[in-house]
Amino acid sequence: MNKKVYIFLADGFEDIEGLMVVDLLRRAKMDVQTVSITDQREITTSHGVTMLTDTVFGEVDFSDAELLVLPGGQPGTTHLKAFAPLGELLVKTNEEGGRIAAICAAPTVLSGLGLLKERKATSYPSCEPDMKVAEYLTDKVVVDGNITTSRGLGTAIDFALSLIGQLAGEEEAEKIAKGVVYQ
Repeated sequence: MNKKVYIFLADGFEDIEGLMVVDLLRRAKMDVQTVSITDQREITTSHGVTMLTDTVFGEVDFSDAELLVLPGGQPGTTHLKAFAPLGELLVKTNEEGGRIAAICAAPTVLSGLGLLKERKATSYPSCEPDMKVAEYLTDKVVVDGNITTSRGLGTAIDFALSLIGQLAGEEEAEKIAKGVVYQ
């Protein structure tokens, strides 16, 4: 069975934080599925772009997940926090040692679930007060065990490349970085 990367999208997610990860991971030949947390595939980004996700949350069992990804943005992050089935999936995935990644405001979703209390993590700077972590860092990307966090739109390429490196190896991440002229 092929392992998949699931990227959870809610109305108001930050365009680049969601789609940069989709783009770069697909360039690395990963099976990436965008998932609406509503019962509709149509999502509108924080900057008014309307798009269709690959699937909706209720149609997937996630047993084949290699990585779960949460993009930030508002009100997208607020919607992710409020969606209890996603919270339950994140807690279960963490308990099983599965990989989870969040960028910008979305690490606050993980923090709110108690998943970061014994970890190093980062987030969008204004979210720092909401981050209940062992150590708050200002690095572009922080990997602590099975959880990866990142700062925001300006670190989205670094975030995606870190995920590629973790899943497919540093050589693949370097190849993708070179292919998109990222220095």
